[in-house]
Amino acid sequence: MIPLLTAEETRRAEEAHEGSLDELMERAGRAVAELVLEQFPGRVAVVCGDGNNGGDGRVCARVLRAAKRDVTVVEDLGKLGEPDVVVDALLGIGLHDAPREDVAGMIARINSAGVPVVAVDVPSGVNASTGEVPGAAVDATATVTFGSPKLGLVVAPGRFRAGRVHVAPIGLAPPAHEHSLVTAQILQQVPRKGRESTKYRAGSVLVVGGSPGLTGAPMLAALGAFRADAGYVTVGVPESTLPVFEAGLLEAVKRPLPEDASGRLLPRSADAIVELAERAGAVAIGPGLGRSDGTRDLVRLLLERLSQPVVLDADALHALQPVERSAPTVLTPHTGELAELLGASAPQVDAHRLAAVREAATRFDATVLLKGPDTLVATPGEGVLVAAYGESSLATAGTGDVLTGVIAAFLAKGMKPQLAAAAGAVAHGVASRLVQPPVGLVASDLFPGIRRALAGEGWDPPLQ
Repeated sequence: MIPLLTAEETRRAEEAHEGSLDELMERAGRAVAELVLEQFPGRVAVVCGDGNNGGDGRVCARVLRAAKRDVTVVEDLGKLGEPDVVVDALLGIGLHDAPREDVAGMIARINSAGVPVVAVDVPSGVNASTGEVPGAAVDATATVTFGSPKLGLVVAPGRFRAGRVHVAPIGLAPPAHEHSLVTAQILQQVPRKGRESTKYRAGSVLVVGGSPGLTGAPMLAALGAFRADAGYVTVGVPESTLPVFEAGLLEAVKRPLPEDASGRLLPRSADAIVELAERAGAVAIGPGLGRSDGTRDLVRLLLERLSQPVVLDADALHALQPVERSAPTVLTPHTGELAELLGASAPQVDAHRLAAVREAATRFDATVLLKGPDTLVATPGEGVLVAAYGESSLATAGTGDVLTGVIAAFLAKGMKPQLAAAAGAVAHGVASRLVQPPVGLVASDLFPGIRRALAGEGWDPPLQ
């Protein structure tokens, strides 16, 4: 895992450094200049603010001039000129509120210049500690950050302003930190089948869901669990849908459950589900479940009665209320589902993703995985893990069901819930990168990629 620093943690690292601040500025500014020299030809405008970020920018300008580049240092927040590339050294990591009017105007000129922008440490206007963008913010082509990446560079919406993130070592020792960026090496922690493994010891998963017209979702979850190396998968489904599962899901054990007149599971299915779960290491509830008073009550009963780790997704999250449990619970909402859980709006969650996922983890006393290109995994009392492997090709129906099955398999293998969820997100994301071409990806395309990801393929770092 890679440390993700907040602004305060970065300041502590700088204060602990035995050398001078000027020494750090020299290294930081030189690192920015080296990237500009390597990748961005032509005239350079270096826009400098008053603080340390501006100091880094002035060093960058000096190094560029020494390399015979045409450089203009812009300090009065006036005209930008006509550069071929802009270096943004305006605000740095100190931002908390929206930039003041004159700075916002300068940011607008940078964004409208139509040339590449290299941000120093973080794009101006992005909160380095949260990724929030409270006002105007620079749209960077690349960001050179120092020592360790800042949390705001990998959490949306700040993530979308950072461009390509380059981490430049400048001699800072990583301080104690709360949050981490998960790399593909986390997949090394997934227990593998050994010589003494049985199909149950390798990970036994029970998937509960399905309803008429929604039989594909639990199938995808079951196959996701198998491809994540589970040894045994059972699906508990409405009785009327059983023929569909018998025909389309060869490897899993199928069990019919009581249903209502519309084909949805009933609260009285709970007894049979608890019995089915006796040999399961984890239970996935929700794919294709449908929404009714009966399914809502069934989810509550199962949370109260099951002693196994539980993953809740999709319809199981609808109208969910906190339930006290002794076993781990993992919730896997997308933005809209998390907004419903918190009584907020989707735009509010999108604007404050870190705060929202932490609030949900505390409210439900659960590990909460907020899906997205910056998948966030929060557990009460622990730092947030960021899995930055989400690809746009995953924005298609059914991929969340696959993820549910993968996480359930990792839980059934004995992984702790936050690690299981983060590893599931990484395996899921790496698998999507292995699907080529990515255009037109459907959920079942992920299955070969999950196997390849667990075998060590596609382990490119999330940041340079």
